[in-house]
Amino acid sequence: MNELKLPHGRIQLPAFLPDGTRGVVQTVDAADLRASRIQAVQMNVYHLMQKPGSSTVQGLGGLHQMAGWEQPIFTDSGGFQVYSLLRQNAKSGSISDKGATFRIEGKKFNFTPEKSIQLQLSYGSDLVICLDDCTHADDDLAAQAESVRRTVDWARRCKSEFTRLVAEKEMAEGERPYLVAVVQGGRSPELRRQCAEELLEIGFDGYGYGGWPLDADGNLLSDALAYTRALIPAQFTVHALGVGHPQNVVDCVAMGYNLFDSTMPTRDARHGRLYAFTQPPAPNPQWKYIYIKDKKHIKTNLPISPYCDCHTCANYSLGYLHHLFKLNDGLYPRLATMHNLRFMTMLMEELRKK
Repeated sequence: MNELKLPHGRIQLPAFLPDGTRGVVQTVDAADLRASRIQAVQMNVYHLMQKPGSSTVQGLGGLHQMAGWEQPIFTDSGGFQVYSLLRQNAKSGSISDKGATFRIEGKKFNFTPEKSIQLQLSYGSDLVICLDDCTHADDDLAAQAESVRRTVDWARRCKSEFTRLVAEKEMAEGERPYLVAVVQGGRSPELRRQCAEELLEIGFDGYGYGGWPLDADGNLLSDALAYTRALIPAQFTVHALGVGHPQNVVDCVAMGYNLFDSTMPTRDARHGRLYAFTQPPAPNPQWKYIYIKDKKHIKTNLPISPYCDCHTCANYSLGYLHHLFKLNDGLYPRLATMHNLRFMTMLMEELRKK
């Protein structure tokens, strides 16, 4: 698949989406995203229902109008928060077959598969992700099996609620969002196969690799990722959820993944790690990291990379960026974020050519 058609436009594949978790890609606005050639952004329903709150999102006209972004918006289901907040800290709430209960600032929030779908549709999402029971790759086999059982059950409930709401809203085929289910199973090939087969039988528009994609040492779980991709027929998009390291993206594209999202490029930019092509990106992209706080950049009157066409590289030197970073001036993270995002979109452009 080379293109994904969504209510707010088409996306050329493969594509990288920056995470605008709470309705904003930190430090940049919609015009900056467009200048960086970003095609779509990913937001998170769990965080949005906390701040600014669902009634506020709807009162501001939905995510697109609120954020001034007319292109596609994906919304994550909150499944990763089930893992990161509840599996990692039982005091934060609990998980059951019904759904998840979060304790936030002394209040309880019940979060079910149906609620996740209702919120995502009410926000005006272009791509809706089913709530899943996320695990870590190192969790034991019993935990992975429970996750697969629950993830499939939740996905079935998500599709039922999605179908009901689409009919209720009288959405035509081209107007409705794209519905994605998440394949869990940890490192177990048997559980990955079971999860994929059961989700395929239910039927979704696309699928995602579920679970933490890295091992305890931070290395990509290549075997599990490749096996999971091979389980999904080629006509479906498969989203490598949470994968954003440039080399990991390259490796996953080679496996057949065509959608990626991560906070890594924008977080790295804000913290002073910039991505720089060391030669023209075509035909084989090569890059290095530049650490902007290094003193060697004080008087460097060159751009981050001569092979980058971003707004930052066209107008500002490494020396000036170093100066802004040391000042802790708000202009630095904006310029750095625009650069790292354009690096990612240039990388995706080259991968699409292949």
